[in-house]
Amino acid sequence: MAGERTLRSFLPRRLLTQSVTRFAVALLAVASSNGPASGAGLDAGTTAARCRPDERGPAILVNIHGLKDRTGTLRLELYPDHQNDFLADDTKLLAAGKTFRRVIIAPPAAGDPTICIRAPAPGSYAVALIHDRDGKPSFSIWRDGIGVPGNPSSLHGSPTVDQARVRVGDGLSRVSIIMTYRRGLFSFAPL
Repeated sequence: MAGERTLRSFLPRRLLTQSVTRFAVALLAVASSNGPASGAGLDAGTTAARCRPDERGPAILVNIHGLKDRTGTLRLELYPDHQNDFLADDTKLLAAGKTFRRVIIAPPAAGDPTICIRAPAPGSYAVALIHDRDGKPSFSIWRDGIGVPGNPSSLHGSPTVDQARVRVGDGLSRVSIIMTYRRGLFSFAPL
């Protein structure tokens, strides 16, 4: 239409195509890593994940800030501290004998939630928190939120293992995560 300005009119075609492609590939990596894998579903890694009453560790106590709403579930996931393993398919990690843990809770009606997840031993791990707002097993870039302990001011694709790294000692390690949700076409940021 005459006079109508689109994103294409502001960005060169090559840059727009590259940006959209990089963003889509990065978020598909998040989506595929958090969907149910064949045979395991969302139960993979949950048996040893939830903290016991009066947990002494090694474990991570995560305080969550900035939820968009109280719908759906919160999924806290613990991965090995390696970029190739972070956000990887849970069943592949478990089949390879690598660390994967998951705790799923419903958001509380009010206040900032806290989730505790057990680590297998002291060391470095990567943590990701998904706010699954639509109740579907895969990550929806249009509705769901993501958070990592590094609390980046914005994400232009999947978070890195450096942004998600947590050092766990013998006891309880405490971290805060500020949730990020889609802002604009190409990024995620806190509300």
